[in-house]
Amino acid sequence: MENKILRKLFLAFMRIHILYHAKKEPFFGLWMIKELKSHGYNISSGTLYPILHSMEADGILSSEEKTIEGKVRKYYSLTEKGEEVLIEVKAKTIELSNEIVD
Repeated sequence: MENKILRKLFLAFMRIHILYHAKKEPFFGLWMIKELKSHGYNISSGTLYPILHSMEADGILSSEEKTIEGKVRKYYSLTEKGEEVLIEVKAKTIELSNEIVD
């Protein structure tokens, strides 16, 4: 199977994963790269940050800059709209998983 096809599908899974973690607690980009890698998704900052920015532009994530140990980091959190999206995505994911998993 072509990597391009898998990449498109996995990008959707990564977005769901981002929403999940944004609900749990604010996170910064490098942490998310490591988190995704722990699940087998090798993603670069050049891929992640445009995703985060587009999710922020869609109003499902918000960001806040914080200085920690002299480093300025942008922390991402789930918005109210993002929480609504996550609820719907969870329901659809369960429905679809039940259908495709034998």
